[in-house]
Amino acid sequence: MKITIVIARFLLGLIFLVFGLNGFFHFIPTPPPPSGAAGQFVGALVVSNYLVVVFLLQFVSAVLLLINRWVPLALTLLAPIIVNILLFHVLMAPSGLALAIVVTVLWIVVFLSVRSAFAGLLQQRLPAQGLR
Repeated sequence: MKITIVIARFLLGLIFLVFGLNGFFHFIPTPPPPSGAAGQFVGALVVSNYLVVVFLLQFVSAVLLLINRWVPLALTLLAPIIVNILLFHVLMAPSGLALAIVVTVLWIVVFLSVRSAFAGLLQQRLPAQGLR
């Protein structure tokens, strides 16, 4: 199981490192822009420079995953990005859904290996505390 976790963490880090760096250096050929709502959405992200922040967060998270430091922080930074990638492909551009699902599964595998770091977030109720 440890080998699976290491491989999942490494692959997740590698995927986001490549796509994060591609956002700055454009070494992967860009496909034609999607049409319809997907095209408008991507256009708005590009024009607003929103993607610069997303690519920076992807890069930072990828480095943290690859060096195996602050993995819970990296997962926390990647979670909303992955949710947006999934929603984009489910709702607007199903062509990239396979990679989005692979990334989601990798994220879940790595998350389950460090879930104790999220224990405080996953509590239904906090014990009552008196005033100090």
